[in-house]
Amino acid sequence: MSVPSPERLVRGSCLCGAVQFVVTAPFLRANYCHCSRCRKHSGAGALAQGRVPREGFQLLSGADAIEVYRPPTGMTKAFCRICGSSLFGGTWPEGPEVSIRLGALDDDPEIRPQFHSFVASKAGWEVLPEDGLPRFEGAPQRHDAGTNSGAARDG
Repeated sequence: MSVPSPERLVRGSCLCGAVQFVVTAPFLRANYCHCSRCRKHSGAGALAQGRVPREGFQLLSGADAIEVYRPPTGMTKAFCRICGSSLFGGTWPEGPEVSIRLGALDDDPEIRPQFHSFVASKAGWEVLPEDGLPRFEGAPQRHDAGTNSGAARDG
């Protein structure tokens, strides 16, 4: 298994190809977020996302095609204004981490979701899979989610 690094880039892009980016650092954690904002942003029961340090994310092209939604509470949602692809967010662009939508990756990130967050907010029609992953009613503490400091938040 080879994790993202400056020598092994993990590429990502939107559906139309206008926005392209690379991940150059290992993912810190990955999860399925079931909060209502992530569900609506992804159009699915949960949004699969992985977090990388800001310095491990590089936007290659398409900055002018990125539209950003910043809800009054919660995290940034960045998407392609041309094709609508959900791409990344979290604390991007100024914060310490970027939350990358795993579905926007063109290469294998070599990490799999490690937990489910905000399961108390799941859609009424969604049946959570019996996948053995920990489930958190809201945002887990990072030490509960595979890292050791601070609270994880919706992506």
